Amino acid sequence: MAGKSGRTISATPEKVWKKQIFSWEGILVVIFLGVIILCKILSPNYTFANVLREMPKYLSEIFLLFPMAYILMLGEIDISVGSIVCLSATAGCMVSNAGVPFGGVVLAILLVGAVCGAVNGLILTQFPELPSMIVTLGTQIVFRGIAEIALGSGGSVSLSNTEGFWMIAGKAGPFPYVFFLVILSAVVFTVISSKMKYGRSLYAIGSNRQTAFYSGIKVKKVIFTAYTVMGLFAGIAALFLTSALYGANTTTGKGFEMDAIAMAVFGGIATTGGKGRMAGGVISAFVIVCLRIGLGQINMNSQLILVIIGILLVCAVLLPNITGSIKIRKKTN
Repeated sequence: MAGKSGRTISATPEKVWKKQIFSWEGILVVIFLGVIILCKILSPNYTFANVLREMPKYLSEIFLLFPMAYILMLGEIDISVGSIVCLSATAGCMVSNAGVPFGGVVLAILLVGAVCGAVNGLILTQFPELPSMIVTLGTQIVFRGIAEIALGSGGSVSLSNTEGFWMIAGKAGPFPYVFFLVILSAVVFTVISSKMKYGRSLYAIGSNRQTAFYSGIKVKKVIFTAYTVMGLFAGIAALFLTSALYGANTTTGKGFEMDAIAMAVFGGIATTGGKGRMAGGVISAFVIVCLRIGLGQINMNSQLILVIIGILLVCAVLLPNITGSIKIRKKTN
C-alpha cells in the first residue's frame, strides 16, 4: 500500500516470533542449547544432577550481575565489587568467630557490603567529574587492603562456628537454595528495569545524563542507589560464598567484577549506557556458568577456560557492529 509520501507501507506487520528469535536474547538461547550439547559430548558426567551440584560455587557471581547491569546501563562501571565481597566475607567470619548469633553475622555481612557500595556512590555523585573506573579502582585497592590488614599475616580466616552457614548452603531436592534466590532476583531486577520508573531512569541517564537531569530525573539519587545496591548484592554474594567455603582469604572474590561485567556485556548490555535488557544478561550468565562446569569436568586448564570466555565476550561486542555495518551497506547499495 502506498502512502501520500509515495513510500510503500507493508500491510503485514512484522511477526513477533521472528523478531524474538533473531533478537540477541534469542541468539543467546541458541548458544545456551549449543553449550549444553557440546558439554554433554565432551563429558559423560555432564548431567543435570551434576551441574546442579557444582553450580552453587558459581551462582554467587550471578548476584553481582544484576546491579552491575544497572550500573552499565547508566554508562558507569564498578570494578571494586570483588574487593567488597572479600571485605564482607572477612567481616562475616570474624563476627561469627566472636560469638555473634547467625542473624547478626548476616546483618554484618550485608551492612559492610552496602556501606562500601554507598561510599562508591557518594564519591561519584558528589564529584561527577571523576571517572567511575578510576574511583572504583581506588576503592578496590582500599577495600581489599582493609581485608588483608584484618586477616593479618596468615592471610585467611576459617569459621569456628558453621551453624547457620550450612543451612543456607542446603538444598530443596536437587536444587540449592541459592538457585531460587538467584531466579527471584533475576525476576525482580528484570521487572524493575523494564516496567518501572527507576528502570526508565537508568536508560535515560545512560543515553544522555544532562537531558535526563533537565527532564526532572534525580540523577544523583539514581546513581547512588545503583552503587549501594551493588554493594548490598556483593554482600549477598559474600554470604553464600562463605557458606560454601566456610572461611575467607585475601583472594576471596578476586576477578568477580570481571565475571559480572562479562556476563552483562555478553548479554547485550552496552558499556556505553542506555542499551540492553536484563533478560539477556541472565541467559548469558547461565551460558557462562554451564560452560565453566562442562569444561571443568574435562579438567581443562582454568586459564584456557578464561581465554574461551574472553573470545565469546569479544565476539559479543563485535557482532552488533558487524551486523550494523552490513545493514548500512545494504541500504547504500
